[in-house]
Parts: sequence; C-alpha cells; structure tokens
Amino acid sequence: MSTYLTTEQLAERIHYNVRTIRNDLVDSCLFEGRHYIRPFNRRKILFIWENVEQDMLNQVEDSLALAYTEEM
Repeated sequence: MSTYLTTEQLAERIHYNVRTIRNDLVDSCLFEGRHYIRPFNRRKILFIWENVEQDMLNQVEDSLALAYTEEM
C-alpha cells in the first residue's frame, strides 16, 4: 500500500520549499509514474512517498560508495 502526499506534505517531510519541488524537482528528479501521479488526469499531483524515500536513500548510498572508491 502506498502513502500519497500533496506537494505541501512532501515539502514538510523532506524540508524543501514547495516552490522548489514544483519548479526544480518535478520532471528532473521526481518523475511521473514513479514518484508522483496525477489522479484522474488533473493538475493536482500526489507524490508516492515510498518511492521518493527509496530513491533519496539510494542516492545517498551511491554517493557514499563513490566517495569510498575515490579514496582508495
């Protein structure tokens, strides 16, 4: 089961400005169908929290692994 969040709720959870999410992250880091949906083909966006969180954590792990290999 997925947890759907509005842009405002997502901004609260990840400590980003709502405007930053809408203008900078949607369609560059957050992709329709993976990270968000538009219910009933309307303008409103609902973010799929589990997918957003998973990809954020994967990026952190990838960055740490890259930093570790660069040290060697």
